[in-house]
Formats: sequence, structure tokens, C-alpha cells
Amino acid sequence: MPIEGKSQIGWTIWGMVAAFGTYFCMYGFRKPFTAAEFTGMRLWGLDYKTVLVTSQVLGYTLSKFIGIKAVSEIPPGRRALGILILIGIALFALLLFGLAPPPYNIACLFLDGLPLGMVFGLVLGFLEGRRVTELLTAVLCSSFILAGGVTKSVGSWLLHDRHVSGQWMPFVAGLIFLAPLVAFVWMLTRIPPPDQQDIELRAARSTMDHHDRSRLFRRYALGLVLILAMYLLITILRSVRDDFAPEIWRGFGMSTNPAIFAQTELIVGLSVPAAAALGILIRDNRRAFFTGIGAALAGLLLCMASLIALHFRVVSPFAFMVLLGVGLYLPYVSVSTTIFERLVAMTRDRGTIAFLMYLVDAWGYLGYVAVMLGRSVFHAGGNFLGFFTTLCWIASGIGIVCVAGCWVYFGRRSAGHFETALVA
Repeated sequence: MPIEGKSQIGWTIWGMVAAFGTYFCMYGFRKPFTAAEFTGMRLWGLDYKTVLVTSQVLGYTLSKFIGIKAVSEIPPGRRALGILILIGIALFALLLFGLAPPPYNIACLFLDGLPLGMVFGLVLGFLEGRRVTELLTAVLCSSFILAGGVTKSVGSWLLHDRHVSGQWMPFVAGLIFLAPLVAFVWMLTRIPPPDQQDIELRAARSTMDHHDRSRLFRRYALGLVLILAMYLLITILRSVRDDFAPEIWRGFGMSTNPAIFAQTELIVGLSVPAAAALGILIRDNRRAFFTGIGAALAGLLLCMASLIALHFRVVSPFAFMVLLGVGLYLPYVSVSTTIFERLVAMTRDRGTIAFLMYLVDAWGYLGYVAVMLGRSVFHAGGNFLGFFTTLCWIASGIGIVCVAGCWVYFGRRSAGHFETALVA
């Protein structure tokens, strides 16, 4: 049952805490293992950690493709139970990872990633279609920005301070996050549904069948493909930066103490969502949509600027990682918080953020898998920092072109063809 007797401000704060906490804790079942370097271990001629990361991401990617259908069709009343079942499967997979010897435990990380990819969409379903959706989803996005660094710090703490083996560390970390995750999911179930004013301003959101999904995509195919291409590139960069942070810091000649992961992501995690949350101040859906496109473009330009500054040694490695993080997450978060939310509200088409997010997420993670396999085959044993910065140059340049094209496409489509929700 939803919470009773709370003001708009009261339940909004409640929803922010619930969404942040749920998704933050989910990362405790996904990311801690990346704190281990598995030094000296190789399989099929590849670095063992790369094989493990790729295995998990393969499961996570398949989950995103499944989620295009599953997340858009699941009834609202079953979302919370769905989250708990998915987390239970992931924890069981981490238990198997501890029990199974290498290299057989590779399959366990695939099983771990398989359910976790659908959690984001189920949480998002509680938040979209509201006057404060940008604020709620910005907080949700801050959770995965912060959680990536914090959960790696937890994993590093278990490895170095508690002397838990790399094989059992992921399961122990999951146990730490289990109880709070259950509590936060319960909080999600108490959030009231969108009210009439929400529906008038942002359009009603409902489940989507195959025909609904196909119709929405075909109607805006070129614009959505451009967003998908940009999002694919950003997903690759942020995932490499996140999963291989120890290798990147080592490339700078810096030690990877547990705190450094959390320090960089704390700055990024506070600044980017705070900027995205300001979207709730823009009532005109069309104006807010193009503001989100502009924020994505600004983020990609910041990525370019940080690379130039690093090349000329104007910034320190720490400053570079922070600036790059802000530049990468600005477009990533803008898509999640504003662009898709306001596209549905602006067009009044039958659609949900969850469907559109899984459409781009699935291809984004598939691209990440391809890059990791390519890097392992062609650059095994090479300079990882050089590989990463080269990837940043290419992806940022192409991403800028995609966002600019998206602006032109929707600018022409919206000229007299979209119904905009305005406040009198």
C-alpha cells in the first residue's frame, strides 16, 4: 500500500531515498569483484580479469535485451517482488563463484549479471511520469555513479583489511548489502502512483506490448538511433573507466588505495545528478527535452577538453578522472532523467522511459563486450591507459556528431508536430 498522509515533498524525499538505496545496494552484488586484479592469471591467452568482466557483462547485456520486453510488460504490482527475486538469483550466483574453482567460476559471473540488468528498469517504473521525475531519476542515477566507486572500495577493504580471498569477496560483499536492499525495496512499494496533475503534465504511463514498442520506435527511428549510438559510446567509456579503474590508475603511476575510487565518484555523483535534477524547474516539455540534448552535448565537449588538458599536462590524473567522469555522465544521466521522460511527455505517445532506456542500454552493453574482447585479442599486455585514452578520443568525437544530428532531427520533427504540455 502507498504511504498515507504525506505531502508532495514528504513522499518525494521518501522516493528519493528508496530509489537511491535500492540501486546503490544492487551494485553490491555486481561491482565489488572488480576491486580484485587477479594478477598473473590468464585463460585462453587472455587476462583473467578481462574474461571475468566480459562474462558478467555478457549476462548483464542479455538481461538488457530481455528487459526490453520484460520490464515494459511487467505489471506495477509485481515490480518489488521481481527486484527481490532477481537479487536472490545474483547472490546465489556469487555463492557459486566462491565454491567453483577457476576457470569454471566464469559461468557464475555470467549468471550474476543475467538478473541484475533488469533491476534498473523495475526501479525506474516507480518513478517515471511525475512532475518530479527528473529529481527522482537524478537521485537514482547518482546511486550508480557513487556505488561503482564505493562498492569497489568495500571489495578492496574486504581483500586487504579483512583478508577475504578474491574468490569469496564478491559473495561476502553481497551479504553486507542484502538487508538494506530489502528495506529500500519495501520503501519503493509505499510510493503513491502519479496523480491527475502528473498525468496531465507528463502523460499517463502504462505497460507496452510488442505493437506499442514497435510503433514508438518506428515513429522516431532516426532520432532514437542517433541517441542509441551516442549512448552506446558513452556506455563503453564509463564501463571501461569503472571496471578497470585499478589498471587506469596504475597507468598513471598511482597506487590504488581503496579510498580513491570513492573520492572521484563522490564528486561526479554529486555534481552531475544535481544539474540534471534542475530539469523539474522547466515546465515546457519541448524546452526541457532540448535542454537535455544540450546537456549531453556539453558533457561530450567536456570529455574532449579533459583529454586535451591531459595531453598537455595541464591537469593532474585525479582531476582528469573527475572531469572525464562528469563529461561521460552528463549525457548518460541526461538520457535517463530528461531526454526520454520529456520525449514521452512532449509527444503524448504510448511509451515509457523503461522501454526506451532498455532499448539503448542493451546495445550499449553489447558494444562494451565487443570492445573488451577486441582489446583482449589485440592489446593484451599493452598499455591500458593508452588504450583507454584512445577510446575516449574516438567515442567523444563520434558522440558529438550524433548529438548534433539528434538536435537537428527532433528540432525539425517538433516544429508544429508535437503536442507540448504547458502550464497555464
